[in-house]
Amino acid sequence: MIISAKKEMIFDEVCPTPSCHASTVLPLENGEVLASWFGGEKEGKDDVDIWVARRTADGWLPAERISADLDMPHWNPVLFKTNDNTVWLFFKVGKKISIWQTYFCTSTDNGKTWSTPKELVPGDETGGRGPVKNKPIYLSDGTVLAPASSEQPDWLCFMDISKDNCKTWEKQQIIPAKKINGVPAKLIQPTVWESEPGKVHALLRSARGHLYRSDSDDYGVTWSRAYPTKLKNPNSGVDVTQLSDGTLILISNPASRNWGVRAPLTLMQSKDNGETWEEILVLEKRRDKDDEFSYPAIVAVGKKLYMTYTYQREKIAYWEVEIG
Repeated sequence: MIISAKKEMIFDEVCPTPSCHASTVLPLENGEVLASWFGGEKEGKDDVDIWVARRTADGWLPAERISADLDMPHWNPVLFKTNDNTVWLFFKVGKKISIWQTYFCTSTDNGKTWSTPKELVPGDETGGRGPVKNKPIYLSDGTVLAPASSEQPDWLCFMDISKDNCKTWEKQQIIPAKKINGVPAKLIQPTVWESEPGKVHALLRSARGHLYRSDSDDYGVTWSRAYPTKLKNPNSGVDVTQLSDGTLILISNPASRNWGVRAPLTLMQSKDNGETWEEILVLEKRRDKDDEFSYPAIVAVGKKLYMTYTYQREKIAYWEVEIG
């Protein structure tokens, strides 16, 4: 049951860039909220950088630009806070998605100031390391699991694991996918959760009209062959979070045409570890053939949800929703 729901735009009248996309959100212990996205003339243009905004009791402060290279496109920021109270901002840099590299910067004052961006895995040329779109999670053994994927030479998902609070990373094997007519599904951008110690699960974006799923029994080191679910998806990013009682909340576009309209945008919940899902809230309805409410991010604190997503490529929307 929805107890309360509040929507606002991170920036409304004055947009810092002509276009924006791929947001991430992080609620902080002091009651503030961080959000980040990439913005510039258009996705893939050289002027696209990472932007970060902070929400205080007085509302959203003006966004700050972060760049690792002034003449290189930036992509897919991901916010994450480690248990040593360091906020990490991961993002991709590269002319093409297939050859991008992962950079990061950190903050020790809840996003007021940031370190100089550095490569996450210096010299890596495999198409990106660490989280690709969705937040990492702490597993019950204390390791950090980052849902990752590359598009070189094809769409492939894997996990990156850190045992020292994101300082170093161990790339795991590619998640295998079931074949249809002899061709394995193309999969990217996992979102993950742990149902019990060592048992980790992932929903994966695909080009086949539905989300895929894979499961691990060894803390995310090895994974089952990914298999299709009944969850519709138009080849667009999704995210999952877990409430304090174990309920899963999925934010997604439940439409099945590949590369179709990224609308509507809804919340679904599952009380049986993702076996079945029910819709609990429509965040955005489809009103036009060109609507886009996409690339959502979601984080739960207790039973309160914090969400951001792309609003028509022009703004970043923000929601707070309390679940009963």
